[in-house]
Amino acid sequence: MNAPSDQLPRLPGSSIAIAAFSTVVEWYDFTVYLYMTTVISRVFFAGENSVLITLGGFAIAYLMRPIGAVVFGHIGDRHGRRRTMLLSMALMTVAMLITALLPTQSQIGPVAGLLLLLIRCVMGFSVGGEYTGVVAYLLEGSPPHRRGLIASLAAASSEVGALLAAGVAALTVGAMSDAALMEWGWRIPFLVGALLAGAILLARSRMHESPEFELVRLQADPHPNPLAYSLRHHRAGIMRGFAISALGSITYYVGITYVPVFLTSVGSLDEAGALWLATIAAFVVIAVTPLVGLLSDRVGRKPVLVGFALLSAALPIVMFHLMTRATGPSALVGAIILAAMAGGVSAVAAAATAEQFPTIGRLTGLAFGVTTATAIFGGLTPYVAQLLLEGTGWRPIPGLMITVVALAVLPVLLKMPETLPRRQREFKSR
Repeated sequence: MNAPSDQLPRLPGSSIAIAAFSTVVEWYDFTVYLYMTTVISRVFFAGENSVLITLGGFAIAYLMRPIGAVVFGHIGDRHGRRRTMLLSMALMTVAMLITALLPTQSQIGPVAGLLLLLIRCVMGFSVGGEYTGVVAYLLEGSPPHRRGLIASLAAASSEVGALLAAGVAALTVGAMSDAALMEWGWRIPFLVGALLAGAILLARSRMHESPEFELVRLQADPHPNPLAYSLRHHRAGIMRGFAISALGSITYYVGITYVPVFLTSVGSLDEAGALWLATIAAFVVIAVTPLVGLLSDRVGRKPVLVGFALLSAALPIVMFHLMTRATGPSALVGAIILAAMAGGVSAVAAAATAEQFPTIGRLTGLAFGVTTATAIFGGLTPYVAQLLLEGTGWRPIPGLMITVVALAVLPVLLKMPETLPRRQREFKSR
């Protein structure tokens, strides 16, 4: 059941601001792990395959996200969006603090790497329902004509987390000797993340519940089994959400977060230079995201998604080729274009995926579609990109990965019904 969107009370601005900003934590943690990959590989693992093992840990953690998403989605669809956001953030805070306190390979040997992988799995589980819960919360508390813009703030805030991660990682790596970095300096970015998560948890405790969820709950009890309900009634929405998220995930995780590893692997930049370039790219995404969200409120979700899918099919191979040139400006141009493209997809995807489902079962539907795609095309793709790069020696191959996914999801996007509320009303009035 969906309540009429133009008759619902709206969330207060303070709750919207807290929810929108709070996605900074999830993206901070996973981005800082990727940006610190080469350092972490030396701290926790030994051998020539240490970078691949570290990326493999990132991938394994992401495979826990769908499991966490189903669990937290069930909580959110049964007991409210606010409760699931509080529980997930509490677990994230603990996981980040433990990461910062882990013993290293030089202290306890190979067990250190196993402990790191274990806590990454806990982190992956805890963030399973994080982003989708925030997006659903923002969508349900926003005016219909501004849902694209307000939901996109979650994506913009995520990139603030990525920006903060890039900045903290770059300062940490650039300001320390390699010996100090290996001994204790690597802990600093994760301690910062734990403090940030604790602050967000405190702020979230003051948020209101989603007014749309509250109204639906007054009209009828939540479905006792959101999992079965979503699979029975929302299969088409799950598939469309999967396609949209697949495009958003691979453009983001290969086109942005993997780029520092790529640049250091091909010798275009050193670690510090690659991290500073990633910081610039993050500013680009923050600037692009609300503009694309606003555009989707004016022209619709579908045309914006189709446009970015076409760009994602045409540009990435060229951009990765450009970044292999041994010049800073070439790498900067390639990274900025990839970042703008990924930010645009994430911006429109925020509202477009959540609008595939009614209020009842929304979080569980997003768990199946969006989070599963993120696990496959987000968590696995940096590892696969590095594996293909090392195996083939063809440097633009990460761009080819993005192109293949864009072409695969394009037919789904072309057939997708428009979900912008104004456009839906116009269609029904004809």
